[in-house]
Amino acid sequence: MDERQKEQFFLEFNQSLHRLGRILLIAALILLLSVPFVIGALNGVAPEIDGFFSGIAKVGIIYIPVAIVEFLVYTPMLGVGGSYISFLTGNVTNMKIPCAMNARDMAGTTVGTPENEIISTISSATSAIVTTLVIVVGVLLITPLQPVLQSETLLPAFNNVVPALFGALGLKYFAKSPKIAVIPLSLMALLCIFVPAAISQTSLLMIPAGGLALLIGFVLFKKDKL
Repeated sequence: MDERQKEQFFLEFNQSLHRLGRILLIAALILLLSVPFVIGALNGVAPEIDGFFSGIAKVGIIYIPVAIVEFLVYTPMLGVGGSYISFLTGNVTNMKIPCAMNARDMAGTTVGTPENEIISTISSATSAIVTTLVIVVGVLLITPLQPVLQSETLLPAFNNVVPALFGALGLKYFAKSPKIAVIPLSLMALLCIFVPAAISQTSLLMIPAGGLALLIGFVLFKKDKL
């Protein structure tokens, strides 16, 4: 298969992913939004319109900008197929992104290439399948495993799974670009130390940290110091 055939195959492959992804996302959106209304209709209850829109506004003012930023940041990393799978199945930050990044490093692919698209799609799908299987096993074993899950010895480990995961992944990328990483990393670390409540708002902290990293990278690039 020559380069032209590869490009044509990749174009058709992405088109099929877009078509299938849009259909599944629309179907999932309809199902998710219809469930509370169907349950309310069956039980003869419904929220007040004013309270409903007031609640949507309070949540939306925070999460809509975050969703837009996550889409713009994560889509180039995940590719077409990986993005549809990740945004449909969830756990984007704590599962899909680490899996895609690790798979990309293991395969030696580059962001924006057909190879990376395939690797990201496979890694995201594998993550979704494994997560689902683990949840099924967990549901079946949740009762006999209660003493283990509630153990005071293991509780600190469960509370630090995500920081440990991202710390291990992040160190590799911080080491690659220390000039860019040192200021955002230091500022976010100090913020979390002096304002512990910020630790639970990692999605929001990514916006200023990412923007600052982009600004530093742009300045260093202009000064030819990268």
